[in-house]
Amino acid sequence: CDPKADSTRLILHSKAQTTVMHLAAEAGSVEDLELEDVLSVGFGGIKCVESGGPEPGVGCAGRGVITSINFLEENGAYDGVDYVSYDVLGDVVCGGFAMPIRENKA
Repeated sequence: CDPKADSTRLILHSKAQTTVMHLAAEAGSVEDLELEDVLSVGFGGIKCVESGGPEPGVGCAGRGVITSINFLEENGAYDGVDYVSYDVLGDVVCGGFAMPIRENKA
């Protein structure tokens, strides 16, 4: 959910990955996306996704995290995965980031 969307940059050996929320906005909704649109495979076969969120100061970025996690679950992104790592902002100012934890997703 990092606004810079650069958490996967080094794993992918590239610039910032396009986020789920950005692609959903372009497509019309998250339902219009396919897993292949948002998931990139990097070093050592590591699967990478950047959730994204609204512009800083507008809306709740936690909703972007929840939307992304639900999309990934519904499309089988976690199937056959041994370990999942989340990179979230350190200066959390809203409760939306706690939602995935409460739902046993993190």
